[in-house]
Amino acid sequence: MKVKLSDLKDSEISQQLVEATKQIRENRFQYAIARTLENPKVIRDLKKKIARLKTIQRERELSKGSK
Repeated sequence: MKVKLSDLKDSEISQQLVEATKQIRENRFQYAIARTLENPKVIRDLKKKIARLKTIQRERELSKGSK
């Protein structure tokens, strides 16, 4: 079952953000060394996932601050 990112807890979002950052670093390194990736779209998808996670984090920070 796929879970929506907005339904995750703050700690889970932070953990996924760290994992996505690690994955994108590994993929970029692999591309720099071998100039090949099985699926080059992975880097773009990870960048979008990171942006979504950071957006959710920021929205929660702002909502906590306004209360």
